[in-house]
Amino acid sequence: MMPKNDDKAAIDVITELEKEFGDYDALIHAWGALRPEHPALIDDNVTLNWQQVDALTSRIAAALQRDGLRKGQAVAILGTTTNNYALIYIAAIRAGGCAAPLTTSAAPNQLRAMMADSGAMHLFIDSAKLMDLEGEEIAPSHIIMLNEAQVEYPSMLDWMAEDSERHQPPNVDPDDPQNIIYSSGTTGTPKGIVHSRLMRWRQTAIGEKSGYGENSVTLLSTPLYSNTTLACFNPSIGYGGTTIIMPKFDVKTYLELAQKYRATHTMLVPVQYKRIMEYEAFDDYDLSSFRLKYCTSAPFAADLKADIVKRWPGELIEIYSMTEGGVVCLLRCNQYPNKLHTVGQPHIGSEVITIDEELNRLPTGSVGELVGRSPTIMSGYQNQPEKTSEAHWIDEEGNRWQRMGDIGRVDDEGFVELIGRSKDMIISGGFNIYPKDLEEILLTLPAVDEAGVIGVPSDHWGETPVGFISTIGNTAADLDSIITDVNAQLGKTQRLSQLYQIEEMPRSHIGKLLKTKLRAIYNGMEK
Repeated sequence: MMPKNDDKAAIDVITELEKEFGDYDALIHAWGALRPEHPALIDDNVTLNWQQVDALTSRIAAALQRDGLRKGQAVAILGTTTNNYALIYIAAIRAGGCAAPLTTSAAPNQLRAMMADSGAMHLFIDSAKLMDLEGEEIAPSHIIMLNEAQVEYPSMLDWMAEDSERHQPPNVDPDDPQNIIYSSGTTGTPKGIVHSRLMRWRQTAIGEKSGYGENSVTLLSTPLYSNTTLACFNPSIGYGGTTIIMPKFDVKTYLELAQKYRATHTMLVPVQYKRIMEYEAFDDYDLSSFRLKYCTSAPFAADLKADIVKRWPGELIEIYSMTEGGVVCLLRCNQYPNKLHTVGQPHIGSEVITIDEELNRLPTGSVGELVGRSPTIMSGYQNQPEKTSEAHWIDEEGNRWQRMGDIGRVDDEGFVELIGRSKDMIISGGFNIYPKDLEEILLTLPAVDEAGVIGVPSDHWGETPVGFISTIGNTAADLDSIITDVNAQLGKTQRLSQLYQIEEMPRSHIGKLLKTKLRAIYNGMEK
């Protein structure tokens, strides 16, 4: 498959995708020449074909290079996911830089920390987020609007290079960073998870095995700052398919888009699947075009998996992994209906085992902390080598494994069953919330003596954070005022849904807060 009228695009895209490490920049250009009129990106307002995507991302990349973007330097993006957002993401990589999509639900102080940590000199932002940050000091020297221009800042279309200009193809190495994904649940120094170009290339190039291709149509309803979304976005782009972007998820619109565009692939988190399957008109839609439906990011109930397998055409695959990488497990739900209580088996090239509290390897079938390794492990945490080391387990032969943060077991067939989360992380709507962050804010309030936060089941979000406090002398606290103060300091996905006052925090004999007891207290209060 060769371009006919463009020598610069003279690469065989299939041969390129079969390489251990290929040329992402040349691949985008080749698709622009091979299928100029084929739709590449579709959002609420606009359809962009591959010729437009190639030309626009090249002009944006040229402007980044004009501004002095260094090899591997971050380009920050903040706003609702749209075509323009996707163009910046692609262009940052084509220019030789590193895409740094920032979570829109983060509080202003979190965003300042993320931008400073990334080292970005460019921030692409939409008007809604700019309004949210009004009065805040924003570090990057170049601020460009994703949508309409503001008085102080140009729009992306005004800022980008002229139509006749093209960027210089970058000279990049496999270990160079392609993106930084920031954990959404930090309130202090954020953890920026760095993914190399080689890691992302492997995730992109393997897409053919998942049915991606020139006639694939990928429907995405989770934001591009989420690693969940990128798992489908990268192969969809890499194989020259069509990617439909939903700026905001709602069930009716999702089903209408899936039917209208004959969607073949999608990625959803469990709470979205739950809402779709409960939608009363679900069975009225023609979803027969689907080949693969993915799910990841949160616990996925076995009965929900079974319902999807029964009623929704195409294969359902649950992915168990982390943004940090490590093991990648796949559960092919249609093939293994008796294993729906698990998260599947390690994918090709992945390994997973359990270790005990002393970090010793455990026999197969033993319950312990899960550790995994694969070709898709992160490079490390941005500017935090100590946290990077803490996240790894080194085996007897010196091999590096990622600590998954979960307790589980691996059966004789290699299927992984999750028992619990070792770090008490809360997953709400597919996003991670770290209880310690919320507890630390509670403890800054004068009325609060001790604090504990747990995740409880939520029909709407999967899980939601609930707080407990005790006060000095057990004086009565104004809980409504406290929860208002705390939530004002948190991102939207982190906010406490409820707050209770108890006489004393349950602790072990060594002073460890017993969150199992807090859950029992909560269950008793809710009866």
